[in-house]
Amino acid sequence: MKPEELKKLDAYFKRTLNPEIAVKARPRKNDSAEVYLGEEFLGVIYRDDEDGDLSYNFSMAILDVDL
Repeated sequence: MKPEELKKLDAYFKRTLNPEIAVKARPRKNDSAEVYLGEEFLGVIYRDDEDGDLSYNFSMAILDVDL
């Protein structure tokens, strides 16, 4: 993802979920970004621009030991 997209997504996550969230670029991947809360990895945001409609999908796995 482009730096402008990362900034917009970071601002959105901070505004809607938690000001401590950080959206970071993924090494060697340009279609997604990583989401962190402090040092803890939360999930991945995927960029989807099929059919000319741009959207973003956030995927977060929840382990049973964390429940």
